[in-house]
Amino acid sequence: MPPNPHAAREFAVEIVRRLRASGHEAVWAGGCVRDQLLGMQPKDYDVATSATPDEVRELFGRRRTLAIGASFGVIAVLGPRGAGQVEVATFRSDAGYSDGRHPDSVTFSTAEHDAQRRDFTINGLFFDPMTEDTIDYVGGVDDLRRGVVRAIGDPFARIAEDKLRMLRAVRFAATFDFALDADTLSAVQQQAHELVIVSAERIAAELRRMLTHRHRRRAVELLRVSGLLEIVLPEAERLYEFTQAGRGEDAWRRTLELLDALRDPTFSTSLAALLREICQPDDAVGEDVPNDGGRGCAETICNRLRLSNEEKEGAVWMLTQHEAIRRAHQSPWPVIQRLLIERRIEELLALCEALARVDGEFADGVDFCRGKLSLPAEQFDPPALISGDDLKQLGIPPGAIYRRVLDAVRDAQLEQNVATRDDALALARRIHHSLDS
Repeated sequence: MPPNPHAAREFAVEIVRRLRASGHEAVWAGGCVRDQLLGMQPKDYDVATSATPDEVRELFGRRRTLAIGASFGVIAVLGPRGAGQVEVATFRSDAGYSDGRHPDSVTFSTAEHDAQRRDFTINGLFFDPMTEDTIDYVGGVDDLRRGVVRAIGDPFARIAEDKLRMLRAVRFAATFDFALDADTLSAVQQQAHELVIVSAERIAAELRRMLTHRHRRRAVELLRVSGLLEIVLPEAERLYEFTQAGRGEDAWRRTLELLDALRDPTFSTSLAALLREICQPDDAVGEDVPNDGGRGCAETICNRLRLSNEEKEGAVWMLTQHEAIRRAHQSPWPVIQRLLIERRIEELLALCEALARVDGEFADGVDFCRGKLSLPAEQFDPPALISGDDLKQLGIPPGAIYRRVLDAVRDAQLEQNVATRDDALALARRIHHSLDS
């Protein structure tokens, strides 16, 4: 359960108060300051302090603290019920990033040096909750007013320190609908190929946040402009190649419009929307795409990003089943009924509703499905009339034939050709006899 916003804020204030009472500097830092200045409710709070990790643990007690990053000066302080936890980090300077992700060593320093080692100016701000003053060493307040995401200092140096910052630059610009500073964008474009050293899990985490945000279309546009999309999703080059040849421009446009048309999607739904034109066996994106409904292509991408089985199965299922919804009003009811009782049906219909808003072709199928889903349960999904135990009682030997017989009887039930258990048993006998003869 997420923390109570009021309780989380009060706890973050209390941490600053106690640190100062013990003779240490302490301020709020980073995203919570940025969000507050933008008029948004911070999701969590970070505190920056002159106190060392050992001093933080001594002050708040080891039972209420976790050394989640003590080597980097970070201690989590656990709050009372409903308040969550606050990360308390010692002011520091970083020395070298030989792996392109983590500092080789850190030196505890001052608030100003701590601000200078952060990624973007809008994330390099401090706030004094006692006096309600903003402390700005990097020009972040002005960039917030102008709506700009700008690296602190030399953008090439900031990105060289941590390659993931390239994706974060895109995400922040899209999330807040800000411009990406020209020098920062240039640095990203020139170093985009180095994103490959970042773990798939961290790349996927950024994509989740981009694709489930309402500005997901702009995020994908910025990924392409920055040169990062072809690194994260090399398969997208098919769209570009055919666009340049004058054949696939609509595929890219449809992809962006579909992402824009989604309403509060899950990550799997957004991913299916992003991959639809890339993975479907369509001439617009090349003849080399296997004719498997996009399954192989989507599974390859999901595996490369090391997505969870839940996310992968959801995206693949929607890619392979959305065409069935388009034809739902023209298809046999048993086929569609089995689809509509799947646990992800609302996600699939959300994707198809977005497709209907983009091209209209899915509207009749979606309306048909929504109408069926509104029926009483006994009408829409009545209990099966017979089971495998009944087939045993009929003397039918167990085996693969059970599924064929039960499916055929269920189809007849859904089509209202059989209505009683006796009718279903009689039909099962006839089906078994025809299959066995």
